[in-house]
Amino acid sequence: MTQTQRTSPLHQAHVDLGAKMADFGGWQMPIEYPGGGVVAEHTAVRERVGVFDVSHLGKASVTGPGAAAFVNRCLTNDLGRIEPGKAQYTLCCSETGGVVDDLIAYLRSEDDVFLIPNAANTATVVQMLRDEAPEGVSVTDQHEDYAVLAVQGPLSDEVLTALGLPVDHEYMSFEEADFQGTPITVCRTGYTGERGYELVAPSAVAPALWAALMEQVTQRGGLPAGLGARDTLRTEMGYPLHGNDLSLDITPVMAGSAWAVGWEKESFWGKEALVAQRVAKESRVLKGLVVTGRGIPRAHCAVKDAEGTVVGEVTSGTFSPTRKEGIALALLDRSVTIGSQVVVDVRGRDLPAEVVKPPFVQVQVRAS
Repeated sequence: MTQTQRTSPLHQAHVDLGAKMADFGGWQMPIEYPGGGVVAEHTAVRERVGVFDVSHLGKASVTGPGAAAFVNRCLTNDLGRIEPGKAQYTLCCSETGGVVDDLIAYLRSEDDVFLIPNAANTATVVQMLRDEAPEGVSVTDQHEDYAVLAVQGPLSDEVLTALGLPVDHEYMSFEEADFQGTPITVCRTGYTGERGYELVAPSAVAPALWAALMEQVTQRGGLPAGLGARDTLRTEMGYPLHGNDLSLDITPVMAGSAWAVGWEKESFWGKEALVAQRVAKESRVLKGLVVTGRGIPRAHCAVKDAEGTVVGEVTSGTFSPTRKEGIALALLDRSVTIGSQVVVDVRGRDLPAEVVKPPFVQVQVRAS
């Protein structure tokens, strides 16, 4: 571990469990745990319940008179569509339309917005907002002040209920709660496609919260889950990962994230470039691939049509533990339609695949 790497407040708990640790966005985080690894952890989340430490995710607050209106002028989605107590997926774009980061905005009030960006991009997002903030609005980097624990899976409600935490709020909403006398935020959000919650807790109480969650999760046949399973779960849902499926070179229009853009808003960073790209309809767009042969597509593999012409590139690829076959997200020419047969060049070997529309599995995230 290099000196520049940060660690979660739960680092020792992961070490004690024998987790395989690796760098993720500048943080030393658990990739998988002994006792089955990624596939077992993935399956536990799909069928029962799993608990993740995702404390590497950024945390930042924007406060002061008109804070929400200010954020709304900067990020792509329209905060005016939601009310306090709701969360919204949104994007921070460059003036050329590229994605600096994708993040969740939690609207506490007109004067208070809490943001959860990706780990590696937090400082950049915070600085961009600070540079534009009007007088009276403060942007505070709280990256290490809080831990984020994700409880995901069909039994997640049972786990939280056993700890006296709220579970009856709607998808993409949040409630304040109490754990051992400490205020925490219970968010009905997640990155797995299953019903679940993300708990934002002060770092000091995180070890006790993790231990309590672990007790309830394991009682129900669940497992602690690392970032390896988080990646296979999100890929099965077709959720983009910044740096792979979203980047300064891959815009929301290309990534199929145009739904997270408030096109009617007067302004947001990158609007002019994105509107032009949306109208032109010339860029490649993100679609799904299901492998019909033996093999696993990986990022940067070329995608070719039946004549051998390169028509795109894989951005994320993995083995789907649910489907038991290779799946991928790929940027493809607009001429490549759903149902088309293509081949993926995996180290010189052509792997047949079908173009599909994600998700690759049945959606459970909004289940009531």
